[in-house]
Amino acid sequence: MRMGQRLTAGLLAFLMAVAPLRADDLPELGDVASTELSLSAEKKIGQQIINEIRAREPSYLDDADVEAYLNQLGGRLVAVSSDPGFGFVFFAINDPSINAFAMPGGYIGVHTGLILSAQSESELAGVLAHEISHVTQRHIARQVYQSRNYGIASMVAMGLALLAARSNAQLANAAIATTQAGMISSQLAYSRDFEREADRLGFETLRRAGYDVRGMSDFFTRLQKAVRLYENNATAYLRTHPLTGERMSDMQNREQGVSYRQVADSAEFQLVRAKVRAMQGRPQDAIKDFAELVSDRKFVSEAAAHFGLAYAHFRNRDWPAADKEIDSVRAARLSSAMVEKLRAEIRIARGDVSTGLQIYRDAMVRFPLNYSLIYGYGAALTGARRYEESRRFAEMQLQNYPADIRLHKLRAESYAGLGRQALQHRSLAEVFALQGQTAQAVEQLELAQKAGDANFYEMSVIDSRLRELKQRLREEMKEKRN
Repeated sequence: MRMGQRLTAGLLAFLMAVAPLRADDLPELGDVASTELSLSAEKKIGQQIINEIRAREPSYLDDADVEAYLNQLGGRLVAVSSDPGFGFVFFAINDPSINAFAMPGGYIGVHTGLILSAQSESELAGVLAHEISHVTQRHIARQVYQSRNYGIASMVAMGLALLAARSNAQLANAAIATTQAGMISSQLAYSRDFEREADRLGFETLRRAGYDVRGMSDFFTRLQKAVRLYENNATAYLRTHPLTGERMSDMQNREQGVSYRQVADSAEFQLVRAKVRAMQGRPQDAIKDFAELVSDRKFVSEAAAHFGLAYAHFRNRDWPAADKEIDSVRAARLSSAMVEKLRAEIRIARGDVSTGLQIYRDAMVRFPLNYSLIYGYGAALTGARRYEESRRFAEMQLQNYPADIRLHKLRAESYAGLGRQALQHRSLAEVFALQGQTAQAVEQLELAQKAGDANFYEMSVIDSRLRELKQRLREEMKEKRN
């Protein structure tokens, strides 16, 4: 079942719960402009939607390497956008369709099909720049916003309906027809004005970030051709981003004013594409695929082809073969956190834990901002049952990233390994709180109170946090009742 089908099924249940509410019974959003959501409300809606995706969407790709790359690429674009301080989060969906979508609050999803179909990093950056512009210009907020009398729950429902429709418009129609969200049916596709504005600002963002500005029109031209040849696999993006001849002409006219210069793809772009390709289907098929690419020398990057083959062997648990291919990647003198992480994982899988951990430590010095290495190192410590080390590491990293769910999970797993039940439950409470599951967070803190193995200071922290979350839960329940 594709993402749109799954989201729509969940959406129907969610919308049925909010449909009986009349507009005048719902709480106001607060500081709302005359034509759009307030920024705080938009952020809250986006956070709730991404929580739903991460918790319930099987195609959500929980891969730190891919996510780190998308946020690195997206961050470079956001830094030169019209609103660099907006705050964006980029994530991946494991779906072969060529698609990307923006949600309220700056959450941008990228299908793996888009990563694989982009023939250059500038093409992928062009799509992201376009989506970023939809967010910074508040196009998403304007689509979701209908009336200042609608509550957050209804706004989240409308946002989910828009998201489901962008993946499968036919299925979303069922949700739209059964609820008060029917008014969005005419807004599933961006308007021509919105598209023109996103094109113009996206083009400028692409240029300022140093990418080839022709990447945007090149991608849309190929996508338009793909629609004619492979309609079922290529319509999702164009259905919600109507591509007119006028738009294409505008893109090409803008390109005329910029002198051509070739922009090389980053090593990370080629490595991410190789990894995404290697994780599809059965490991044996991926091995055959990359082995043919290497032997026939049909690749853009030889190092990336060997990396893809190494990852395919890793999936197949053939550690010596994976080790051999990662040595071929390193022989190309390619400096990459992704390569070092896979190298460390291979060494650990072969039983050489100390060497694997040292590779991780060296790599974190060379690539201090790469959180995929941080997660990998933490998981390697717990995998080796070095729980006190993993606890200290998690605590240290949380000082820099206090809202990182993965690090809170690492700390909880470390405390579980150490037999510290109260602190394990306290850490799990933070995981649930960050996921918007306040009731479950309260439950974990109540379990922490009953564990009986916390000292006076630890109990004080638990009690204080429990009071905070109980107050938050009361406020959430009040909003639902109203």
